[in-house]
Amino acid sequence: MTTAPDPDAQTRVAVAVETPQHSGVNATLDYLSEQPLAPGTMVRVPLGKRTVLGIVWPAAAGEAPEASLRPVTEVLDGLPALPEAWCRLVTFASGYYQRSIGELALAVLPPELHKLDRAGFAQRLARLRKALDSARPAAAADTPPPPSEAQATLLGQLAALEPGRTVLLHGVTGSGKTEVYLRAAEATLAAGRQVLVLVPEINLTPQLEARFAARFAGRRLVTLHSALTPVQRLRHWLTAQLGEADLVLGTRMAVFAPLPRLGLVVVDEEHDPSYKQQEGARYSARDLAVYRGRLEQATVLLGSATPSLESWQRAQDGRYLKLALPQRIGGGSLPRVRLVDMSQQPRQTTIAAPLVEAIRERIARGEQSLVFLNRRGYAPVLHCTDCGWKSGCPHCSAWRVFHKLDRSLRCHHCGLAERVPRACPECGNLDIAPIGRGTERLEEQLAGLLAGPDGRAVRIARIDADSTRGKGALEARLDSVHAGDVDVLVGTQMVTKGHDFRRITLVAAVAPDAALFSSDFRAAERLFALLMQAAGRAGRDADQAAASEMWVQTWHPRHPLYEALRRHDFEAFAASQLRERESAGLPPFSHLAMLRADAKTAAAAREFLEAAAATAEPLDSAAAVTLYPPVPLTVARVADVERLQMLVECAARPALQRFLAEWLPQLIALRRRSGHAILRWAVDVDPLSI
Repeated sequence: MTTAPDPDAQTRVAVAVETPQHSGVNATLDYLSEQPLAPGTMVRVPLGKRTVLGIVWPAAAGEAPEASLRPVTEVLDGLPALPEAWCRLVTFASGYYQRSIGELALAVLPPELHKLDRAGFAQRLARLRKALDSARPAAAADTPPPPSEAQATLLGQLAALEPGRTVLLHGVTGSGKTEVYLRAAEATLAAGRQVLVLVPEINLTPQLEARFAARFAGRRLVTLHSALTPVQRLRHWLTAQLGEADLVLGTRMAVFAPLPRLGLVVVDEEHDPSYKQQEGARYSARDLAVYRGRLEQATVLLGSATPSLESWQRAQDGRYLKLALPQRIGGGSLPRVRLVDMSQQPRQTTIAAPLVEAIRERIARGEQSLVFLNRRGYAPVLHCTDCGWKSGCPHCSAWRVFHKLDRSLRCHHCGLAERVPRACPECGNLDIAPIGRGTERLEEQLAGLLAGPDGRAVRIARIDADSTRGKGALEARLDSVHAGDVDVLVGTQMVTKGHDFRRITLVAAVAPDAALFSSDFRAAERLFALLMQAAGRAGRDADQAAASEMWVQTWHPRHPLYEALRRHDFEAFAASQLRERESAGLPPFSHLAMLRADAKTAAAAREFLEAAAATAEPLDSAAAVTLYPPVPLTVARVADVERLQMLVECAARPALQRFLAEWLPQLIALRRRSGHAILRWAVDVDPLSI
């Protein structure tokens, strides 16, 4: 006979478990523990018929245990409790982004941790401690180059800052921002504190990791990103949590790395949209980095040649300290921008003759060129010239892209892939042709245009999501570019930012105009940043900088965006955009949230959103917000799921937060009443696209 636990001999603990906000379960659940457990302690607890990982959470003290509470199954001891500041960071993020504490807290832990019981966890921890003790980092670190006068002045300003300040480092491409990061990290480590470095994309991690590893050869550096194996990610996370990692370098997930002595957070390319999570808890790693810096009295360094307008405005208002590196290292000049007016080119021109000739000249001099197009595949769509059939996706409101290399039609939204039909599926016409072009077709066109008179092939490499799918493929292609084994590099935006290509003297954007007339108010900002970053790949060797060029093929050469680009004038572009945003009441002069609904039919999604708007009307906080009518997303249907969204706008961030907190219980109740008509719904705070 099992004896019931004596509540008087046990302690009541609040535990965060992974239950979604939409389930309506409270933020934490109460359990009985045989011993007091510090907040941040990891435990295994019963949840329904399962035993799940949980985290003891800070809670109000003084509540008496109840016999009906279930006991904690296991305590994963041997590891220090997660820091109090980490719990506070998660609590803030869960409230701000309208997710449950448990959902967020457990989602940012390594997946492998969820699988381990106490014994398995103890074994992993013992092996890690043994490995750490036997593999202390050693070999001498690289000797740093002397800082430029501008870098030395800036570093002095950083050293004089009070803890917890946020700094916006606005430095042109090639101005030595990375060296500032390295020296700021050196000062932080010398003070006995840890450094967190965030990068926007995985493909930038190895390059920056190599720079930091070489400079800090005697220090322990770990990475955190989704390309790691589950075992690697757990090992690196535990190394950070134990306080053994001096530096953590990673993508947006790394903002939640547990670092007990955090002293510096670097956010490289802080403007990049990749810092915003697009699924689950839709958090911004950049914004959470700023909050975490204030919370833990750590300096936050936001670096970019093209800062986000939100960060720029905060610097203008004095909330961030703005520091600048306006010149390239060694006095090199920024590339000359040449605008090619496509309306003056012969009809059907894909790559203008003057641009082809300029690339030929580079090849003859042993220099490299980069040509980018932000669309992969061979062509966006196949088309029948007889009946008008196009290669649409049967499951999405999007075209299937033609990939010539493997003769496939692929939907880049749902993943459907099929062989290219031998004839038109509608009328049987054998003459089906590609419309438009992607990087695969651009590579083919350049090979034909640049071939020598004797037919000698030009060395062209393509870098995009298709060509670098295999393990090590990206690194191999980048190595060939750095080694000088490539004449022309073709790629998507993957190759336009962060890379230090020393031999590239010409960069060309062949079809950037589409973003000029997008309905998304941030499209112009993203295009300008992309083009400025791309231009920055040219002339990074000071000896070649004077001859470097950025070519832009456009049908609108007099557009103000291109005029600002021609002058490399970010400040003028930002001022113009901010004036437009302020007059239109758009961020950063207002604050947005988006309610999105997915359903089997558009009618069901619309009905849910309209009912959600109706539930908002009687709320006290609703007077401060504006709810707009539901509209479909740009790609309205993906994998046979219809997607609609409703914009919420508010003049003040606190008022928006009050409204969302009051509205969320109404949405949870509404979802329950909707039954299976709604597949998913989510609130996106500070959405990047509308």
